[in-house]
Amino acid sequence: MKQLLALMFLVVAMPTFAAEKIGWKDLIPEGFTPPPVKPQSYYDANPEEDRQTNLDAPVVESLDGKKVRIPGYVVQLEGDADNVTEFLLVPYFGACIHVPPPPPNQIIHVQYAEGVPYENTYDAVWIEGTVKVERKEGDLAVVGYTMDADSVEVYQ
Repeated sequence: MKQLLALMFLVVAMPTFAAEKIGWKDLIPEGFTPPPVKPQSYYDANPEEDRQTNLDAPVVESLDGKKVRIPGYVVQLEGDADNVTEFLLVPYFGACIHVPPPPPNQIIHVQYAEGVPYENTYDAVWIEGTVKVERKEGDLAVVGYTMDADSVEVYQ
């Protein structure tokens, strides 16, 4: 009985692993310099030019399977009238919509079954979940990372 109680205490007392707080630079391998983002006016004047550049931008393989917390902006992909359940997380407002998408190593494709309230998608948010190094090609952009979010909250 004492062993069972001791085991139960250990399980209850075990620390939960908190997500590591990271920034967008942490998604770029050391030594890689992404190209500067061109203004929308450049693409207006050169419509034949690819909007997303550097599609072969390298990712940080060691992030695969890591629980992280990262701030960013929501680019809505799927949802209903109240919540957004699938989106791209990007480092600056307007990416993929008002300005060209950043390189794939600066975009995270996020699934969040609970859904982000629609009104919260206009501000910066904190996303927490486990990152996967996974390339996906979509209508708006090519991404280098995916995540099933555990939580999404307004950036404070």
